[in-house]
Amino acid sequence: MTDAELLAKYRDPSSRNYAFNLMVRQYQQKIYWHIRKMVIDHDDADDLVQETFIKVWNSLEQFRGDSQLYTWIYRIATNECLNFLNKKRRRFFLPIGDVEGELMEKLESNSDYVTSGNEPSGEEIQMKLQKALLKLPDKQRLVFNMKYFDDMKYEDISEITGTSVGALKASYHLAVKKIEDYITNTDTTD
Repeated sequence: MTDAELLAKYRDPSSRNYAFNLMVRQYQQKIYWHIRKMVIDHDDADDLVQETFIKVWNSLEQFRGDSQLYTWIYRIATNECLNFLNKKRRRFFLPIGDVEGELMEKLESNSDYVTSGNEPSGEEIQMKLQKALLKLPDKQRLVFNMKYFDDMKYEDISEITGTSVGALKASYHLAVKKIEDYITNTDTTD
């Protein structure tokens, strides 16, 4: 079902709940993984997905259609992620490095990371990439995730983040450089 069809059903009071359930089914998994890549922890991601869709439900009446529905939902999810990470830092008076360390611990405890022989396994390479991502500032990591993993167009990321396409391209390329540096200059057992 297209976004326009979903919105038309939502605006009809007799099919509002049905339309919202369809919307959740259509976007829930994408939003979950978008959030999970930022907060790492499954339970935190689940909570933030729920918060995202509560905000979508409460704000959908005001959605004017100036942007695509999915970019609007992604923007809400993105803001929820960034607010969550900022609250976590403020709540525990943690510097960025401590939150990064906490996320790193969750990453390692959530993985099946196993060292095998001299050649790094696919899992080890994936773990190294995830660790490199955690070294990036939140917004840079967000841009990288949306471009690299979600294969979004810069124009869509711009709608979601409210950042110019040029700034996004620069941020993405800087993130790629930092990740390459981390991967090439870090021991696989790190």
